[in-house]
Amino acid sequence: MSHPLLFTFLFIFLSSLNIPHTFAANSISMNHSLSGNRTIISQGGNFVLGFFQPGNKSNHNHYIGIWFKKVSQLTPVWVANREKPISDPTSSELRISDDGNLVLLNQFKKQVWSTNLTSIASNSTTAVILDSGNLVLRDDSDPSKVFWQSCDHPTDTLLPGCKFGMNKVTGERQQLTSWKSSDDPAPGIFSYGIDPRGSSQYFMVWNGTRQYWSSGYWNGHLFAAIPEMKSGSINYYEYISDATENYFTYSPVDDKIIARHVMDISGQAKDLAWMEGAQKWMLYYCQPKQQCDVYNLCGPFGSCSQGSFPFCSCVKGFSKASPSNCDLEDYSQGCARNTPLQCPHSSSDGDKDKFFMMPGMKLPINNHSVAVASSKDCELAWLKNCSCTGYSYSNGCTVWYGDLLNLQQQPDGSAGETLYLRLAASELPNSKSRKRRFVGVGVGVVVGVFLFAIAFILISGHQRRRIIATTKAMENNLVLFKYGDLQRITKNFSEKLGGGGFGSVFKGLLPDSTVIAAKKLEGLHQGEKQFRTEVSTIGKIQHVNLVRLRGFCSEGTKRLLAYDYMPNGSLDTKLFRSNSMVLDWKARYQIALGTARGLAYLHEKCRECIIHCDIKPENILLDASFVPKLADFGLAKLVGRDFSRVLTTMRGTRGYLAPEWIYGLPITSKADVYSYGMMLLEIISGRRNAEQSEEGKKAFFPVLAVNKVTEGDVLSLLDRKLNGDADLEELDRVCKVACWCIQDNEFHRPSMGQVVQILECAIEVNMPPVPRSLHVLAENSESLVFHSHLN
Repeated sequence: MSHPLLFTFLFIFLSSLNIPHTFAANSISMNHSLSGNRTIISQGGNFVLGFFQPGNKSNHNHYIGIWFKKVSQLTPVWVANREKPISDPTSSELRISDDGNLVLLNQFKKQVWSTNLTSIASNSTTAVILDSGNLVLRDDSDPSKVFWQSCDHPTDTLLPGCKFGMNKVTGERQQLTSWKSSDDPAPGIFSYGIDPRGSSQYFMVWNGTRQYWSSGYWNGHLFAAIPEMKSGSINYYEYISDATENYFTYSPVDDKIIARHVMDISGQAKDLAWMEGAQKWMLYYCQPKQQCDVYNLCGPFGSCSQGSFPFCSCVKGFSKASPSNCDLEDYSQGCARNTPLQCPHSSSDGDKDKFFMMPGMKLPINNHSVAVASSKDCELAWLKNCSCTGYSYSNGCTVWYGDLLNLQQQPDGSAGETLYLRLAASELPNSKSRKRRFVGVGVGVVVGVFLFAIAFILISGHQRRRIIATTKAMENNLVLFKYGDLQRITKNFSEKLGGGGFGSVFKGLLPDSTVIAAKKLEGLHQGEKQFRTEVSTIGKIQHVNLVRLRGFCSEGTKRLLAYDYMPNGSLDTKLFRSNSMVLDWKARYQIALGTARGLAYLHEKCRECIIHCDIKPENILLDASFVPKLADFGLAKLVGRDFSRVLTTMRGTRGYLAPEWIYGLPITSKADVYSYGMMLLEIISGRRNAEQSEEGKKAFFPVLAVNKVTEGDVLSLLDRKLNGDADLEELDRVCKVACWCIQDNEFHRPSMGQVVQILECAIEVNMPPVPRSLHVLAENSESLVFHSHLN
């Protein structure tokens, strides 16, 4: 085959594969337009400009947008025609028009988007995608002459280096507006921007009308309502105010970080960074912190509950108005009635509308107050008013008309108020059916007592055989215990081994003399099916440095986990109790290494990264050979899959918490690294990091440790009970690792895999810098309670 024919064949073949073509240039000019699957890439290869399809590819909607080149997950950061999608990108075109504007023409050559500038006709006008992600329209003969840039017209995302504020001369201001849904970039109902009156505050607004969050004023260092900006962030923040403009901008602390600030469809502003290893975006910060603080997130008659996932559900008598939209995280249409109200057409007592009691609610807004004598009078008065959809009586009668917006179920039902919701009578049981049910229950009780007596005689002889069979099954499988069995095994939970934020642990003895530790869980609210699924997942996770889960119980609110019993107890008893045996240096080093291996397995070897969230000596158990076993490693996962819920629900221990957690920022596995570093210092010294010194003064040991490591005097940090008996090279290595683990910025901390390599002497460790936050903690050490649980 001749060369010309070969090239022709290859061209046709490659075209048939529909592989996106990329221009060598990073710009669009008069003679160089963009169509079909062609793209242009910024000079450094950071960003791409071209046609894309968001979400579900079956909708046939295409948009011109900018997305990350180095992120495997398509993530648009700017969309030109977000309100006017095109259906055929092949015959559509992004080009420079005769008047110098950048325009998008659809398949009918009709203009659907333009930079919309006053005529700037120039043969050298060019659109260039920069490595910052900014698309600029400029004079190619004089690149400093910029006519238009995408940074001035953001959609839902603010990229590092872009200004986010207001031009005081023209009054023009930038605003971030959420997507309508996860596959529709059209403007949604949540927006975010600077105070149009010219102050330094930033507001979030629902539907262009109701403000639901404010940053507070800039005080020269941070925004008043966001104290966590001061530290513990992946970004540097800056606010500028001069004669011509007010604006906010940010940049990552490490130029290798791929970051974005987005107004999410959840109504929250979020800072995210791309985690290459996990192949996903990791949330580092969001406002408002609580999802249910977003106004009317769930739409009419939708209720938001912070303790559940998804957060939105329909109140009784209502169903999702648009299930398909909800699947795309768009809950704005709310819920629709299952049964129309009878009023004003009710004909008898049987089919009149009724009010359904909803306790523990945060009441909706737009209420009306009415003067009545009692709750009963309030109900009777508004049953007659067909336009009343709900009422509440608390020191007065309050009523609502039309749609109920911003309904919230409080996390603790007793913390809210009671709302009475108007429903059709058929949605609620009437008194006659309740009487029939009461009679039926009474008869059932009598019969049940009789049957129970017979069953008790038959079952009691069988119980011992069943428990023994369960014990044998435990050799290889996760066992589902009955609550009554665990009651008997633990002698009605009489021998308590310890307790913590998640519940208490009790010693139990199986019929074959196997000793177990049964943990009664508290505060877990997920459904039965989800709980069993999560426990089954944890049960498959086995490692020599993780306490093995043997079985579990899940009967209503009774949730227990059965673990192997560890005869040498927890690490804290060996380190801090004066009457306990002294662990020699060899044992301490092996405990540090074993714990690191267990954490590295959870973070890096499991199908999903499991963040422990409560690393401390109390959660390191020791078997008969003093091999460390990490306990409670599955409890963070059991709290819930959604990361923000892990943040808001989890209870850690102050003194081991990473700075980003203390400041209310979402966490990653590097929070465990910080806690591990703090614990490592306690293993070295044999004392709590904050305790009375021999001189009676309260000292913060990590500050001393970092200074001594810098000076090269690590031996002075060793537990005095060891009388200097330690391998100095190992001691130096452990001290340096601990100081690296407690760095302020999580990107400066090593991963647990790297910690294992250092402790195994596979890689060297350099001298660590001094973490700034330690001085803050030291200055405030007298007001800190380092070992009390946070709610």
